[in-house]
Amino acid sequence: MIRAVLFDLDGVIRHFDHDPGLEARYALPDGTIARTAFAAPLIDAVTTGRLTREEWITRVGEMIGSAPAAREWGRTPFAADLDMLALVDGLRSRGVTCAILTNGTDTITAELRDSGIGKHFDRVFNSAEIGHAKPDIRAFRHVAAVLSVPPEEILFIDDSPSKLRGAQDLGMSTHAFTSVAAVRTALTDAGLPVSRA
Repeated sequence: MIRAVLFDLDGVIRHFDHDPGLEARYALPDGTIARTAFAAPLIDAVTTGRLTREEWITRVGEMIGSAPAAREWGRTPFAADLDMLALVDGLRSRGVTCAILTNGTDTITAELRDSGIGKHFDRVFNSAEIGHAKPDIRAFRHVAAVLSVPPEEILFIDDSPSKLRGAQDLGMSTHAFTSVAAVRTALTDAGLPVSRA
């Protein structure tokens, strides 16, 4: 029986509104910033707490040769998926523990507080604080221990299938996110009470 649902943050609970013209304004090839920012070992350092978000953005600016472009990219706005938050609220109202596990940076706590997203969840687990990033099994082991829920009673949802591996290896159920409707189906299949939109 599933007692807790663990959600990825970016691409599942919140979505960034990227400016498609940003790189062109700085004469950078399309995709340069993301390829640089999310490449190892830089992304590993920031998501395990060895770099702050500010240091990460600075490094990206140095690597692409444009600090202003990196800073503007770092200010990309995001919005919560209100349908997903309503689903989470419904689960919690029925006694299901809902938590976030994100490969995040040192600013996640403030971002979720200021946006109001954090109040919809029982716990937020941030890789930058844990010291291990998905799909490292140690990140999932940490979550299960803190929640005091056996891994086999946790369902983990992430929009990146490669991030599911550590959860699966630990014995968690998993779902590769594609849409809110698909999540509702996955929850229903797992025996969880879900209200239909």
